[in-house]
Amino acid sequence: MATLGLAAYGYGIRYEFGIFNQKIVNGWQVEEADDWLRYGNPWEKARPEYMLPVHFYGRVEHTPEGVKWLDTQVVLAMPYDTPVPGYKNNTVNTMRLWSAKAPNDFKLQDFNVGDYVEAVLDRNLAENISRVLYPNDNFFEGKELRLKQEYFVVAATLQDIIRRFKSSKFGCRDPVRTSFETFPDKVAIQLNDTHPALSIPELMRILVDVEKVDWDKAWEITKRTCAYTNHTVLPEALERWPVSMFEKLLPRHLDIIYAINQRHLDHVAALFPGDVDRLRRMSVIEEGDCKRINMAHLCVIGSHAVNGVARIHSEIVKQSVFKDFYELEPEKFQNKTNGITPRRWLLLCNPGLADIIVERIGEGFLTDLSQLKKLLPLVSDEVFIRDVAKVKQENKLKFSALLEKEYKVKINPSSMFDVHVKRIHEYKRQLLNCLHIITLYNRIKKDPAKSFVPRTVMIGGKAAPGYHMAKMIIKLVTSIGDVINHDPVVGDRLKVIFLENYRVSLAEKVIPAADLSQQISTAGTEASGTGNMKFMLNGALTIGTMDGANVEMAEEAGIENLFIFGLRVEDVEALDQKGYNAREYYERLPELKQAMDQISSGFFSPKDPHCFKDMVNMLMYHDSPQDLMASWENHS
Repeated sequence: MATLGLAAYGYGIRYEFGIFNQKIVNGWQVEEADDWLRYGNPWEKARPEYMLPVHFYGRVEHTPEGVKWLDTQVVLAMPYDTPVPGYKNNTVNTMRLWSAKAPNDFKLQDFNVGDYVEAVLDRNLAENISRVLYPNDNFFEGKELRLKQEYFVVAATLQDIIRRFKSSKFGCRDPVRTSFETFPDKVAIQLNDTHPALSIPELMRILVDVEKVDWDKAWEITKRTCAYTNHTVLPEALERWPVSMFEKLLPRHLDIIYAINQRHLDHVAALFPGDVDRLRRMSVIEEGDCKRINMAHLCVIGSHAVNGVARIHSEIVKQSVFKDFYELEPEKFQNKTNGITPRRWLLLCNPGLADIIVERIGEGFLTDLSQLKKLLPLVSDEVFIRDVAKVKQENKLKFSALLEKEYKVKINPSSMFDVHVKRIHEYKRQLLNCLHIITLYNRIKKDPAKSFVPRTVMIGGKAAPGYHMAKMIIKLVTSIGDVINHDPVVGDRLKVIFLENYRVSLAEKVIPAADLSQQISTAGTEASGTGNMKFMLNGALTIGTMDGANVEMAEEAGIENLFIFGLRVEDVEALDQKGYNAREYYERLPELKQAMDQISSGFFSPKDPHCFKDMVNMLMYHDSPQDLMASWENHS
């Protein structure tokens, strides 16, 4: 946005500990806290002058002057600003991250506190709010601290936005702006997933309770201000907070959510009289053993626009996840396919490739990637092709040297670098890659004299600490590597490397060196993906399914220039209806049977032959969308 010259603020939490550092010990993932601020952060500037109070708990009182939220606990939000410069255009935007601070009278206002020292030590309880990032990927865990984090960032940010709106003149004569009529014309709030969904009831609370705007006007302002980006269709990832938690932590917001929902359901009932099942499906409140608040429904109702992040994902959003809402207001639903920044993901990480492109077509493509089309006339240019290949080989040599230095693994730099890097998850199908690796290994063993294209398979990514199957997948990859990498028959024709602690800084090194990009999620599960784009921009070929942005990449590059395989979304649905039987494939495909038997027999885990029995059992008997749902229910 800075590069496009758009005035924007990015708001979030200044976590003391971000995503954990991953260590691999005896083939298993071990987490380590990442104390990233240990040596200070030169890019940030604390702004104590803009510190703001955030309220929790308390009770709601209805008075003649309106509704009051009383007897709350206060935590202070301290802003830290990081400049975000545009590319060579004299624009600098701000990323403002909030850190939690206890007020100085914290726990000391309970007048009878005998222990002053105890009270000061308790300041940690307040400051824990910004202590640590929850490391789940595509999985909802309904922890109270997480809900506190979500309200903390929302409450601080909305106060900040409103303060800025009131103090800006915008051609308004009043010394302090009092009318909120123009608020949606001056402010747009983009809800990045449902994590900031509380912006909707919080903005309503400020407008109605504090600014005394009448409800209908406040609702119109809120809807015109907010827009929502959906990032996943996996049911286990959707945020569904227990009403009981809200009752305790945010009682006023619960009242407001009930009121929003009541008006929403009245509207639906008027349009679809007697359709009680539709009312149940569309309610923000889910009834059941534990009443829950569906944050995605709140976001759709409280926003004027809803988007998915790739064309196929936006269609699924309309046809399944929010089908009822789409029927109600089709004009609300849009697509905005994700993108990546060519400054970081080409110029900065692959200067060699950037140079030879600039030499041919100038620098314009760095701020307008469509200009890469100017390279089309060079598609058969021998010199250009040689230059591109030379840069790739240099990147591979450089990455090989890093692997040897950091991981003490020696690889063949002229082998094909087959790379699968992303969070470890069943739907991303690192297991499918494992079955392929084992099959390649068995082919070499079966006919060692035959000529094989040498390849180095690299798999990397973090597993959520509580996700057992994901951790087993890492153990399988490292175990397969232990066998294959030490088999003299194989030599340097096949190597398997698990890339430890995959993160942006490692991505910047491995992506420019990749020959093959693995994008193999089950169709309909990966909302978009962006790694797919980073690999393509750096000259890797893609093997992938028709999922996420792969679909549009194939359209842009020509489907003949990607290795597309596997079931399409429709086929997955049809197979699911018919009933998926893994055993059928196991019996029919000898190479697959051999690979599965090797995993289950302990061929790759001789010291613990039963190590992977749960995994094999899952693949054979519980590998369907319904089974995935059930395993997640257990997990939660």
